Formats: sequence, C-alpha cells, structure tokens
Amino acid sequence: MNESDFEGTLVLEKLAEIGKVDEFFEAIDSDNFGKAQSLMRRANIDLKTIALVLKQAGDGDGP
Repeated sequence: MNESDFEGTLVLEKLAEIGKVDEFFEAIDSDNFGKAQSLMRRANIDLKTIALVLKQAGDGDGP
C-alpha cells in the first residue's frame, strides 16, 4: 500500500491536520495496524472509515 492509494482522501487530510501522515504510512508499511488505527482515531476519522482502511491495508499484503 502506498500514498497514492489514499491521495486526496479525507483520511490523509485528517492525518495531515495532526501532522501524522508519514507516521501513518510507516505504521501501514510495517503492518502495525494497531498504531495506524490509533493515529486515525486521533485524527477523528470515523470508525467505519478506519475499518475500511485497515481492511484495504490488510488485503494489500497478498499471499
């Protein structure tokens, strides 16, 4: 998963507001979904969106 997957989305905008975009991508890249979830919660992203992002991130790993 890379930044282009989220470019221009509400998720990135909200994470940018709290200065955590890079930290979010580091968490996703290292499969640290708990940290990614925590960052999204801090950015006041709704739970439905968080679940969707985490599902997409998990699915992006492939077999």
